[in-house]
Amino acid sequence: MAQNTQKGKIMTHTVQPSQHATSRRSFLRKGLAAGGAGAIGAALLANGVPAFAEAESGGLTPGDAAILRFLSAAEILETDFWQQYNELGGIQDSEVPGGSGSAAYTAALKVLDGDMDQYIHDNTEDEFTHFTFINAYLVSKGADPVNLDTFRTLPSSKATGAQQIGRLTNLMQLTVDTSYWTKYRSRTKNPDFGDTFPPAVPGLLKGQFPAIPRDDNDLSPADHIQAIANTAGFHFAFIEQGGTSLYPSLAQRVTHPEVLRILLSIGPTETMHFQTWQDKAGNAPALTDPTNGLVFPDLNAAPFGGEDFQTNLIMPEPTVFLSRKFPPVSIIRPTQTQGAAMGALKALTDDGLFIGQSKEFFAVLHDLAEAADAARHGG
Repeated sequence: MAQNTQKGKIMTHTVQPSQHATSRRSFLRKGLAAGGAGAIGAALLANGVPAFAEAESGGLTPGDAAILRFLSAAEILETDFWQQYNELGGIQDSEVPGGSGSAAYTAALKVLDGDMDQYIHDNTEDEFTHFTFINAYLVSKGADPVNLDTFRTLPSSKATGAQQIGRLTNLMQLTVDTSYWTKYRSRTKNPDFGDTFPPAVPGLLKGQFPAIPRDDNDLSPADHIQAIANTAGFHFAFIEQGGTSLYPSLAQRVTHPEVLRILLSIGPTETMHFQTWQDKAGNAPALTDPTNGLVFPDLNAAPFGGEDFQTNLIMPEPTVFLSRKFPPVSIIRPTQTQGAAMGALKALTDDGLFIGQSKEFFAVLHDLAEAADAARHGG
């Protein structure tokens, strides 16, 4: 009840979008379309600084507000695709309403773990609470929250069980980078130093693959729907490792202790998500999708195998940090703060989540990321 009440409060902060053909920043100043659980969009000036920079209340600096707005946008996007996963493969209840489930898809996900539907449900609820909390906090400080509802234009899956509503994200043409697998198992490399890592599932980088059934034709043959579930399993971990890094990276740029507390309190839940999904992805059965040739290898067998690919390693291996002169330490990686928001946006874009979105959508997210990256501690 408290959650629904908070959702209602957030929904009251709405305006209609401008119909005048002006610049995207003018569009942002006038606000985004209302609807769903969102609120008016970020207001930016031509130089990327919030329009209310001189009048922030409650101790929020312009930089803190910009970081919180980017994180709110990221959480809204996460909520959108987790809702799609939950509608078809999770538990539908009053906590996460919408959809009616797909028995074949849910069964394929349960091959990775018998509790997958519960975990998907809980991850979805977490992301909803993240963006509604951040938006509510922004409103409480007199700052503009974020609403992306005007961009809910992408189609839903046509599979039985999915709601037929507009979406922000596309889960049906993914190119999943699984290098996080070897990144967290390396004892000698760290992306903060520019190091690169081989993917666990190379095939997922070589095409555009569905992570949910596109329609009921995708529910067979058995290896095809299992490949879709495997793709989802590796995609879950890809998404959550991004949040795992993003929060500590941006926390280094905030000024107000309370904003720092927010980032340090939400960020670790993303890490809990990542560890869960990395573990479950390791149970994805080796197979070849008969419809498109996508190969899921046995990560414990040659030419894979060894510590870099071992499937029951879910703790970060110690690695180099700050300087190679220091001994290895077990850490979240990367946490280099320069360009963190823009890097996160690029990773989501490269993933294929936004295939079909408008230029205006990309411009809005670019501006939010740019403003977050421009924030400086004490500025």
